[in-house]
Amino acid sequence: MLDLYPDADLFSVVDFIEPEKRGFLKNKKVKTTFIQNLPMAKRKYRSYLPLMPFAIEQLDLSKFDVVISSSHAVAKGVITGPDQLHISYVHSPIRYAWDLQHQYLRDSNLTKGIKGLAAKLLLYKMRDWDYRTANGVDLFLSNSNFISRRIWKVYRRKAEVIYPPVNVSSFTLNRNKSDFYLTASRMVPYKKIDIIVDAFSRMPDKELVVIGDGPDFNKIKQKAGKNIKLLGYQPFDILKDYMQKAKAFVFAAEEDFGITPVEAQACGTPVIAYGKGGALETVKGMGSCKQPTGLHFNQQTAESIIESVLEFEKNIYLFDSEICRKNALRFSENSFKKKLQEIVEFEFRKKVNEINLN
Repeated sequence: MLDLYPDADLFSVVDFIEPEKRGFLKNKKVKTTFIQNLPMAKRKYRSYLPLMPFAIEQLDLSKFDVVISSSHAVAKGVITGPDQLHISYVHSPIRYAWDLQHQYLRDSNLTKGIKGLAAKLLLYKMRDWDYRTANGVDLFLSNSNFISRRIWKVYRRKAEVIYPPVNVSSFTLNRNKSDFYLTASRMVPYKKIDIIVDAFSRMPDKELVVIGDGPDFNKIKQKAGKNIKLLGYQPFDILKDYMQKAKAFVFAAEEDFGITPVEAQACGTPVIAYGKGGALETVKGMGSCKQPTGLHFNQQTAESIIESVLEFEKNIYLFDSEICRKNALRFSENSFKKKLQEIVEFEFRKKVNEINLN
């Protein structure tokens, strides 16, 4: 977005990014809310979720003609006037307040007791606020058709899809594959790395490499058989090398979009993915087209993954590295920027015409 609009002002609930990591923000100064200065906000800003709807509404954007919000929670709730254009690129309506509420409460051990009741009441209030503030958005953009359906379900608003910008140019094609499978992710419950490890532990003749760290690392390590290598966090060059050489990339999460399967395909590596969410749009499944870039399994279980791996090996001749790469290029940064610019310019002209007519 900043590549398109380098003079734009930036606003955020908080900003604790270290100086050496601010390159993606063009080293710009970010205007933040009062939450930035609350006690222990740097480490505990998520604890201030109850204040975030109020905080985001205190940002004064009245001098701007165009406001583009990038929202996974509260950013779309900024206040704009009738002569301002507000385009909201929504990564998802607040997941933990809507259809994933029960899963998040279970994972956080907040299904019972006083804390559980307080959490449920907070999410009830968040839903009210989230639905109301959808009226302040002129145009919704979504990062997948899956999220467009969620936006329609929650807000009853249509959303135009612009797939997220994936840095596919940093991943290069490799046709020569080794005899191992790869998965890479932060190790948190919804990523389902545990069921991938469980599946391969039951297939001792197949090697699995796991890259990533997180709260579940030790629990997953205890499940791993001798055929599984847990490498923990690895720098980009090593991750890319494994992605290029892997026989296939295994992905078990239900993601809104899911960037790593696209990165794997950019390396010419087919993907074995859970058949729900964004992976249905980024991975061309075997049986759904003449030139597949992977296949989908139906359930988030070890049994379903085992079945898909065996099916993949039986049909491995169907997968072509160049076709995988070609599919990944659909999600390039240039594709994102071109489509976003076209939409913003069109909507701005439309808004100006509306103002002039009135």
